Amino acid sequence: MEELAQYNGKDGQPAYVAVEGVIYDVTDVPQWAGGEHNGYSAGADLTDAITQQSPHGTSVLADLPVVGTLVE
Repeated sequence: MEELAQYNGKDGQPAYVAVEGVIYDVTDVPQWAGGEHNGYSAGADLTDAITQQSPHGTSVLADLPVVGTLVE
């Protein structure tokens, strides 16, 4: 989690988010410009937000690059 937090989309860093143990690169997703989207920040495990609250659910993740696996 500490390493993931470094990838927050700020100061030239890529923007990564974890969902269900998979880390996705959202850097090139316009909605994630600046590392933030709908009150959420990149560099975090957003499993609950995506699976429980997001209207699109995990469907938007299919086209994103996978950059790693979350190890807690």
